[in-house]
Amino acid sequence: MKLLRLAPENTKFPFMRFRRVSYPFSAFLSICSVLLFIFSGMNFGIDFAGGTVIELRAKSGHAEIATLRAGLEKLDLGDVEVQSFGNESDATLRFGPQTGGDAAQQAAVEKVRNSVGSDYDLRRVEVVGPRVSGELVQSGTLGVVLSIIAVLTYLWFRFEWQFAIGAVIATMHDLLLTVGFFSITQLEFNTTSIAAILTIVGYSLNETVVVLDRIREMMRKYKKMPTDQMIDLSINAVLPRTIMTATTVFLALLSLAIFGGHVIRSFSLAMIWGIFVATYSSVFICSPMLIYLGLRNEDAGHAPETAPAPSKAAAKATTRAKPKTA
Repeated sequence: MKLLRLAPENTKFPFMRFRRVSYPFSAFLSICSVLLFIFSGMNFGIDFAGGTVIELRAKSGHAEIATLRAGLEKLDLGDVEVQSFGNESDATLRFGPQTGGDAAQQAAVEKVRNSVGSDYDLRRVEVVGPRVSGELVQSGTLGVVLSIIAVLTYLWFRFEWQFAIGAVIATMHDLLLTVGFFSITQLEFNTTSIAAILTIVGYSLNETVVVLDRIREMMRKYKKMPTDQMIDLSINAVLPRTIMTATTVFLALLSLAIFGGHVIRSFSLAMIWGIFVATYSSVFICSPMLIYLGLRNEDAGHAPETAPAPSKAAAKATTRAKPKTA
């Protein structure tokens, strides 16, 4: 029975030839991510921005978004965001914190209930005050920062310094492009998105370690091979595993994005983006960095291989086979 292969055997694709293109391309994307974050920002969810989110379902027919928006504007709740999601009968309402504390927020929910209650069912009501949202922002930021520091510390002690610097740059590259993804798509950024970022860091680290381990193994095996050829050989060796892992994870996340509902959609889409970014960075960002940092086979710090000493039996056989001289 022939096994399914997503990549041909014994591939010899010259990945390192594209390093002069991949670095300017990644630098351009990174700059765009920073500019988008500064000027456009992210669509912070209720977890971080505070306010109220209400999910509605029309009792009959479709959810009339324009009618809902016009009716809610008369309630004097500030900026009200009305969006459709899921099927055609579902909609979400979102408005910011009300002056007056929790009592004012609950009163605003009652206004909405009385305004749309005859035509819609309120399926979910979520209220987060500004104090709680501020604490969530601090906790989420602290959690991401500590996780990144822990990952970078692991990388620094796990590999030689050239490997560690390449892995650190690849991980930071993935985080920066993920922030840009949230900024350009305006997906809701909430606590689930924090979980997606941490998961992307873990996936990126896994892909990077696999590639770097194979490069280090090839350094011991091919001591005289040029560095760029040795890195190409290493990446081609792990290419079937990389493609299979990325494909299976992508299919699982695609199912979550399609059938998982609105709550985890931002997580699923961010993870799909993270898979491609992490795979790309491990091949075209981390690996070429070893060349720019001057990695050479003889710099790996390994003692040269020596031929094993002949056994006593082999020595006796050699002595017996040695011809006699006059």
